Amino acid sequence: MASDQQRFLQHLPKVDRVIEDPRVQVLLARHPRALVLEEFRRYLDGVRRTLLEQAEPVCPAYDTLVEDFVRTAAFRLLPSLRRCVNAAGIILHTALGRAPFAAEAQEALRETLVGYATLQVNLDTGKRGERHVHVGELLRHLTGAEAAIVVNNNAAATLLVLNTIAEGKEVIISRGELVEIGGSFRVPDILRRGGATLVEVGTTNRTHLRDYAGAISERTGLLMKVHQSNYRIIGFTSDVAIGELAALAHARGLPACDDVGSGALVDLSRWHLPKEPVVRESIAAGADLVCFSGDKLIGGPQCGIVVGRKELIDRLKRNPLTRALRCDKMTYAVLAATLRLFLDEGQLTARHPVLRLLTMSEDEIEMRARALAGRLELLLAGRGELTVERNTSEAGSGSLAATPLPTWAVGVTVHGLTPDALGRLLRQLPVPVIARVSDNKVLFDCRTIGDNEVSMLVDAMATLIRAL
Repeated sequence: MASDQQRFLQHLPKVDRVIEDPRVQVLLARHPRALVLEEFRRYLDGVRRTLLEQAEPVCPAYDTLVEDFVRTAAFRLLPSLRRCVNAAGIILHTALGRAPFAAEAQEALRETLVGYATLQVNLDTGKRGERHVHVGELLRHLTGAEAAIVVNNNAAATLLVLNTIAEGKEVIISRGELVEIGGSFRVPDILRRGGATLVEVGTTNRTHLRDYAGAISERTGLLMKVHQSNYRIIGFTSDVAIGELAALAHARGLPACDDVGSGALVDLSRWHLPKEPVVRESIAAGADLVCFSGDKLIGGPQCGIVVGRKELIDRLKRNPLTRALRCDKMTYAVLAATLRLFLDEGQLTARHPVLRLLTMSEDEIEMRARALAGRLELLLAGRGELTVERNTSEAGSGSLAATPLPTWAVGVTVHGLTPDALGRLLRQLPVPVIARVSDNKVLFDCRTIGDNEVSMLVDAMATLIRAL
C-alpha cells in the first residue's frame, strides 16, 4: 500500500506546470510570485499528507486540484487586515477596530497619506517643532484644560502619568476601582510598571473620603480615581467624587488624577443615555490630570489623551517614555478631524458615527432589518429560514457598561449548516461578515450594519449560497 501511495504522489503536477496555468496566472497578476509559489507548495504538502493517510488513495484530477488551489489561495493571499461588515451589534468592537471614522476624519487621513505631512515642523521658523500642537488647542477648547498630550492608547497615558508623577512613591486608589479590562490589563500591574506603589483604600463597594485621608503619608505621590470601565457595582455602594478627592489632594499638597476611561466630551444623558464621566466636568471639579481614550466615545483613532495643568503636562512631555509612546501622523490627522466635530454639537449625531449609532431610533433600525430580510428571503428561496426580531446591542469597550441598547436583528438559518458553521463561512468571505450566534441562528444586528453595507451583506450571502 505504501508503494501505491508513493505512485500517486508521483502523479501530482509539478510546480512549473501549475504556475503557467491561466487560472493561476490570475493569482500572479494580483499577488507577488514568491507568495503564490509558497502557497502552492503549502497546498501540495497538504495533498501529499492526505494521500499518505488514505488506505486507498485517490489522486485528484488536475483541473480539480488547480481549481481547489486557486480558491484556497485566493482567500489566504488576501490581507489579514481588511474591511468587514459589523453585524454583531457591538458599536465599539475592540476586535473590529472600535470606532468607525467620520467622513471628515477619513478625508483628513487620505490627505495626510498623499505625501509628506507637517507632523513636527514649525512653519514659522522652518525648524523642528512639536507634534502635540495639532490637537492641543482643540483639546484645551473642548475640555477647559491648560494643556494636553496624546500617546498611543489610554493604558500608555496612565503609565506615563504614573511614571512621571509618582515613580518611587505611593498612589492611593479605591479598591472598587482596581479594575481589569480587556486583554488582562490590570490597574495594579500598570502601577508597578510605572514605578509606583499601590495603596488600596476602602472596600470593594464603599470608599469614603476619610479612607483616602487616612492613607496619605510622606510617601504619597498621587491620589487617583479610575473609571470602572466594563463592570458596575450596584446596591449598597458609595465612592468619592473627583471634586472631593481633588480638594483633599490639594489641601495636602498633592496632585489628583482622574482616569475617566471612555472619554466623553459631551454629556450623553441629553440623548437619554446613561451619563459617562465628562472630561470638562473633571477639569472643572479640580482634577490636575485627566486621562482617557480617543477611540471610544470620542470616536477617533486608537490613542490615549491626557489633559490638565500645563506644568504637569510639560513634565509628561519631557519624560523619555513619551518618545516610545508617541503617535504618528495618521493618528493626529484622524483625531484632529474628529475633535473638530465636537465644535458643532448641533450636528454631532448626524456627522459623528459613534454617536449616531448610539442614538439611532428603534424605528429606523427596524426598517433596515425588514429591508434586509426581504432581500435575504429572495436569496434563500426555501434553503433556510428567516426571522425579524427585537434584540439588544451594546456600546462595547467598557463604554455604557451594562446598558442594553434596543435593536432589531435578522435571524438566519441555512438548511444543512449549523449556525456556528454558517458564522464561520461568513467570516471567511473576501469581505468578512461578523455576526453573532444566538438561539440556534445567526443574527445580523441592524444597528451596526451601515446603509451602504446592506448590499455588501446581501452579496456575501449570495456568494455563500452559490458555493453551497
